[in-house]
Amino acid sequence: MKRRLFTLAAALAITGGSALAQTKWDLPAAYPATNFHTENLTQLAADVDKATGGKLKITVHANASLFKAPEIKRAVQGGQAQIGEILLVNFTNEWALFGADGLPFLADGYDSAFKLYQAQKPLLQKKLDEQGMVLLYTVAWPPQGIYAKKPINSAADLKGVKWRAYSPATARIAELVGAQPVTVQAAEFAQALATGVVESTMTSGATGVDSKLYEHLKYYYDTQAWLPKNAVIVNKAAFTALDKPTQDALLKAAATAEKRGWDASRKVNTETLAKLKAEGMQVLQPSPALKADLQKIGETMLKEWLEKSGADGQALVSAYKK
Repeated sequence: MKRRLFTLAAALAITGGSALAQTKWDLPAAYPATNFHTENLTQLAADVDKATGGKLKITVHANASLFKAPEIKRAVQGGQAQIGEILLVNFTNEWALFGADGLPFLADGYDSAFKLYQAQKPLLQKKLDEQGMVLLYTVAWPPQGIYAKKPINSAADLKGVKWRAYSPATARIAELVGAQPVTVQAAEFAQALATGVVESTMTSGATGVDSKLYEHLKYYYDTQAWLPKNAVIVNKAAFTALDKPTQDALLKAAATAEKRGWDASRKVNTETLAKLKAEGMQVLQPSPALKADLQKIGETMLKEWLEKSGADGQALVSAYKK
């Protein structure tokens, strides 16, 4: 009798073990754990864990602790990480359409940014599929503005300024205004400001608060120049290896995360601009001269981008402007 009970217990342990067989994924992210994008990823991981009954466990590695921002896409593509979050505009030199949402003043608010995403999405999905990846979802950053140590009344005031560039588009803006582009990752931004490596940049209110830019810079111009998107991507082989119910649970959680992320971005934009003001930063509207200068830069960059992106770029812009 004892032997039979032991055999039954062993059988239950074996079947129980297989029922609880776990797939573990690593998710590298470039931003702090407190950033709204990272909080959204953490919630995604919790939702997937719950929906799959623990079958798919996703560990979020925040603040570039596993891979630095520019390395994450290659890590997911090559299977070093199964899932990751990237800033699309970082890869515009690889494929122009990754940078569509980094074009100044093409889409300058949440509704227009979401409309641009709808035009961009099928092209993004196709490209990532060709590269062995699946697009899960995207979330826009709050609109981008100019941070500076001194007042900026026109583009001429940015001449010679050490300007933090985090993408090819921000580097190109620096060139067009005569600033000195300096490449600095988000995780190293505060240190670069403290040591004088950087004295101006174009980024969101959210990054301004994350990096405590108010400790080093005095002015923020709310230009709403563009809303770049983070994309969450999955290695296609890793996705295909999941059973159908787990795939479906992941896709459903991703759709929820996309909506939650865009809503959070709007909320964060309002809150972070208020926080910048509370910390003593002057949050200002751009002067008509600065706005006109930036519009010209936007037109130049759109023209250059359309030349590089060819028929796909033209199709995207036409679909967006319909």
